[in-house]
Amino acid sequence: MAGLLDLVALGTVADVVPFDRNNRILVEHGLRRIRSGRGNPGIRALLEAGSRDPASAVASDLAFAAGPRLNAAGRLDDMGLGIRCLLSDSDQQARDLAAILDELNRERRVIESEMQQQALDAVADIVIEGQAPVALSLFDETWHQGVVGLVAGRIKERYHRPVVAFARESEGRIKGSARSIPGLHIRDVLAEVDSTHPGLIERFGGHAMAAGLTLERGALAAFGDAFVAVAARHLSASDLEQEILSDGCLEDCEFSLETAELLRSAGPWGQGFPEPLFDNVFEVSSPRVLKEFHLKMRVQLPGGNHAIDALAFNQADQVPDPLPDRLRLVYRLDVNEFRGRRSPQLVVEHIAAG
Repeated sequence: MAGLLDLVALGTVADVVPFDRNNRILVEHGLRRIRSGRGNPGIRALLEAGSRDPASAVASDLAFAAGPRLNAAGRLDDMGLGIRCLLSDSDQQARDLAAILDELNRERRVIESEMQQQALDAVADIVIEGQAPVALSLFDETWHQGVVGLVAGRIKERYHRPVVAFARESEGRIKGSARSIPGLHIRDVLAEVDSTHPGLIERFGGHAMAAGLTLERGALAAFGDAFVAVAARHLSASDLEQEILSDGCLEDCEFSLETAELLRSAGPWGQGFPEPLFDNVFEVSSPRVLKEFHLKMRVQLPGGNHAIDALAFNQADQVPDPLPDRLRLVYRLDVNEFRGRRSPQLVVEHIAAG
């Protein structure tokens, strides 16, 4: 069964399974199998399609390169494509299927970015004095059913509110995907809505942080009101204030490839065993917006000697224009590999005024 450990690693990471002691051991040995070149041809092909080197693969490569390409098939087309890729014994067949999955993932990104902007515009219309409602229920006739869960997650991260995003399922019916915040069990919320408003929800299911449901199109407004009412009963003001915990500041001399490599080798990191987060105030220069949503900049500590690239995914619109000279960043110190050259870089999770 050791020959299946790379598949175990992929499933554990991509499905956000908690990294308890046993699962970390399984994931680490699955990653070792991938690095050794003895792993599943489909996983290797998916990593290569995502410009990741299987020989140095870590858990985040499964999470952000292999997983999204595999999932894109089920979101936009036929999950059978992903299954065939993972079942392939031929390297060339696996690469051919991974190329199709990569193209589907590119299409998914375009659809998601359009839907995300529409969702942000919709929420901006209901924000009062900088405060969003306790819970958010969003719907657009044009939204893609396979992508609403990703959009719900993005809006949840931005506003720190439980979110349900709906898409049209069939004539007269809409299907929603819910994402929650700590302190609110989203499946229990849907169960309470169902018990207090019988017949409002046709069917639902899920767990603490994510769930799915189906409604009649005409029930959307009533569901939105009930969703807010139930969430408000269970969430305190402090629950609605996002709390960011970090492992403190790094010193100037620690912004090095050696430190980044040490942190990477201390993994695998994952759900329930998160990679260390640090925070510092930085002087900022050379900001650039990449692909409309991502912010890349050069940063260094005030008075420091080590300038380093910082990349903030999906946060370009959260930074004031013009960009301040100083920002407080909450970040991970990671290794960037480009054309065979390895260098340290910051992956920014949160941005605040310096």
